Amino acid sequence: MATRLKFSKTSKSPFWATLRERVDAYFSQRAISPHANGAMWTKALFFLLGYGLIYGLILSDQFGPWPILGLAVLLGVFAACIGFNVSHDALHGAFSAHLWVNNLLGGSFYLLGANPYVWKITHNLVHHTFTNIPGHDEDIELAPGLVRLDPQEPLRPWHRYQQWYTFPLYALASLSWVFRKDYVKFFKNRIGQHDTATHPRHEYIKLFVAKGLYYIFFLILPLVLLSLSWWQVLVGFLSMHMAEGLVLGLVFQLAHAVEGTSFPLPDEKGTIADSWAVHQLYTTANFAPLSRLAAFICGGLNRQIEHHLFPKICHIHYPAITVIVKRTAHEFGLPYLENPSFGSALYSHFRLLKTLGRLA
Repeated sequence: MATRLKFSKTSKSPFWATLRERVDAYFSQRAISPHANGAMWTKALFFLLGYGLIYGLILSDQFGPWPILGLAVLLGVFAACIGFNVSHDALHGAFSAHLWVNNLLGGSFYLLGANPYVWKITHNLVHHTFTNIPGHDEDIELAPGLVRLDPQEPLRPWHRYQQWYTFPLYALASLSWVFRKDYVKFFKNRIGQHDTATHPRHEYIKLFVAKGLYYIFFLILPLVLLSLSWWQVLVGFLSMHMAEGLVLGLVFQLAHAVEGTSFPLPDEKGTIADSWAVHQLYTTANFAPLSRLAAFICGGLNRQIEHHLFPKICHIHYPAITVIVKRTAHEFGLPYLENPSFGSALYSHFRLLKTLGRLA
């Protein structure tokens, strides 16, 4: 059983109170909602309608194998972008002030072949609370024994090469999600320090019905409707998920597994040295903060510091509150980690993998 963790209540505690007051003042003084605005709704519709259009073009059977393959890859990219830009905000309750709107848009997660209920447990509850804490944050357990992101994990001979083989593994991430991960997480008795031995009956039904429908829409229907052989359909399905998995894997890892981020351990009493908010600054990093393209594609996940501190604020507002968060962190002598571009963050992740593959 995992150690029961708690965060320090004294370490830099004025930081969080000051920051919340300043961010709240930003919205109240401008009389704007922290939820989605017109630009956010436009972006959400772009990705949702684009996804539907691409899927329809594939099933129209009006194209040859190569164009369909290209559309399948594009569909995988759009699926990842829906996860970033629609599902993620909605499942955090950040898209709208209305629960039914968040629940409806959170259902877009099914378009990725993933389960919203399981995600809320593993991501919202566990990852956001115990970020980068070995034995508690399962997001740093990419492929236990194969990829070493936890400095406490035993060093194996093959880890010396993990900076090379880990990136291709990211391309398998969504395939694992569709066929394995959700089932494994759903039937675990405990995730982190959360008891997950029982679930509401309707969640069992939704898990299996949604998975079944996904297999029908993305495997059975293409086999029936397209003038392609079974192996060509399979290649298209795998290509779609490899594109989706690579985009998802890279964006999420560049936020917590780059140089400078820490992997803190609790003391003998199970206490983390820092308060929760300060802990987020030590374990999270931004990338490409000035790139409009990164902000559009990544759904604000290139500004993970702001997201981890204020997950219930829609990501469309992150560029504005970034100024407040960064200034306040510096006032309190706290780190604010960021890589100037996607490429620099990618290289930093590569170097961290290389370091963890050599140092015990």
